[in-house]
Amino acid sequence: MFEKNPKLHQIDVTDMDKLEEIMAWKRKEVSQRERPVRDRELERFAEMHRNGLGFIESLSRPGLRIISEIKRKSPSAGQIAKLPDSTEQARKYYNADTDAISVLTDEKFFGGSIQDLWDINDLLGNRHDATPTLRKDFFVHPIQVLEAAEAGASCILIIVRALKDDDMKRLRDAADLAGLDALYEVHTEAELERCLHFTPKMIGVNNRDLTRFVTDLEYSECIIPQIPQDILPVSESGIWEYEDALRVREAGAEAILVGEALMRAEDTEQFIKAIHSIDA
Repeated sequence: MFEKNPKLHQIDVTDMDKLEEIMAWKRKEVSQRERPVRDRELERFAEMHRNGLGFIESLSRPGLRIISEIKRKSPSAGQIAKLPDSTEQARKYYNADTDAISVLTDEKFFGGSIQDLWDINDLLGNRHDATPTLRKDFFVHPIQVLEAAEAGASCILIIVRALKDDDMKRLRDAADLAGLDALYEVHTEAELERCLHFTPKMIGVNNRDLTRFVTDLEYSECIIPQIPQDILPVSESGIWEYEDALRVREAGAEAILVGEALMRAEDTEQFIKAIHSIDA
């Protein structure tokens, strides 16, 4: 099915420690609040009326769309921004007409919290044109999907490399029951091929290798053209300026996820407007 690119399959197993470290910690952290999640608990969120567009719906409009991320720090960049109040940055994104907001809720490695998601959705969720939000975290159990729905998220993240097939199915089924979209994140062609078995509606190509935190836009250029046309392709990470966005757009990206560049930008509104000008 796929035209194999050796570079995109080559992973040095000696560098697997960072992602494994994060996932090991996340499983330990989540285990402290794990419990069986009943279908009815999830289904009640699907029955609720949400203001504004859905996550995929917002990104499916004509032109290059942007997911703006709330990101305080990362293992690769260290401290990015001191952000006592996440709503301050979210308000900037909303005022700049971003298409969606990604909220990093991992505390240990990224300095976020589920409270950030609550606060942002409390601020924006009641507006008639509410901006849809993604809970950006390392999902391992349906309890996190329930938490995302309770906090007002419209979408969850499923990192293909980090999960077994059974885990992905449980997360997908929980998201479906709660009426949440899912962003399946891949980094290699093998992960894309595996991901397609779960009938995704949206796939994000992470240009950053989560094992070594090395970034290369070539991943989007090689993988996005292989994503079936009925699936929304997103390019994630490594997009610092207009030229980077244009490069992945030419590769077929319909949306981009931008974190660090926006958190450091002097003019957030101008950055987002520049992205929206592509194909305008």
